[in-house]
Amino acid sequence: MRLHGLLSFPLTPFTEDDKVDLTVFVEHLERQIAAQPTALFVACGTGEFTALSTAEYEDVVTTAVRVADGRLPVVAGCGGGPQAARDFASIAQRSGANGLLLLPPYLVSSTPRGLVNHVRYVAEATSLPITVYQRANAVLDPAAAVALLDLPNVVGIKDGRGDVDAMLRLVTAVRTSGHPRAESFGFLNGLPTAEMSVHAYEAIGVESYSSAVLCFAPDIATAFYRAVRSRDTAVTRTLLAEFYLPFVALRDKVPGYAVALVKAGAKLSGLAVGPVRPPLLDAAPEDVRELAAIIERGRAALAALEG
Repeated sequence: MRLHGLLSFPLTPFTEDDKVDLTVFVEHLERQIAAQPTALFVACGTGEFTALSTAEYEDVVTTAVRVADGRLPVVAGCGGGPQAARDFASIAQRSGANGLLLLPPYLVSSTPRGLVNHVRYVAEATSLPITVYQRANAVLDPAAAVALLDLPNVVGIKDGRGDVDAMLRLVTAVRTSGHPRAESFGFLNGLPTAEMSVHAYEAIGVESYSSAVLCFAPDIATAFYRAVRSRDTAVTRTLLAEFYLPFVALRDKVPGYAVALVKAGAKLSGLAVGPVRPPLLDAAPEDVRELAAIIERGRAALAALEG
């Protein structure tokens, strides 16, 4: 399952009394599907995977599979310690997910070889295709990336580190390995606000990327994606200047805003997605007001381009 294109990472809505709001989640998913992403990645980083109980996780994945109804693949996050990751993988499989995004192992740091062993341990417990999320304490080197090719249901690497030089080395090692799966293996740009780095990653052969902006401003996210694919630099430069750069500056003000600010944006769009769970903090009122102004400026720039 090698994915191409724009990838959706839906939020997990919570009620004010701290329950997962599946009714709002369904509405959110339908809005995401209408934007025509390549896949839905549910209960991942933006979906606050680490804040979910196993029962909530099962509800989220099952609901996403039901709503998607075969229109596009549903990939579920899984992670924690090795046994916990296996447990989540099993839940995702019985819930009907089409694939897994394996988040970094809980807390423990190791070596690239140790990380491959961790991936193998989880992969042996499921038949679902697995994409390995490289970030934080999960860092691969070229030899480790090539070793993943020998795990039949490991289908790709999502990068969240932002080291383009290091990522080029992984892509090159895999593509020139001579392994039968070398060309089918996928690479995804999973940086926060990946639109900022899409051109650099495209240059090294990483064309698919995740878009948190799709969660709250799908018109801007899809217009930017179309412009990237058509090489329309007038559109990409304008949207970077008028929307993405100011958004990233605001996002970087507070750790955790990569999720909390996206939830604030979804609320501005009319979705009652509720608060974030600890240890994240909800966006401050003044930052929400600034976000609203940034979205308005981005849409005004888009309208001028389209007019």
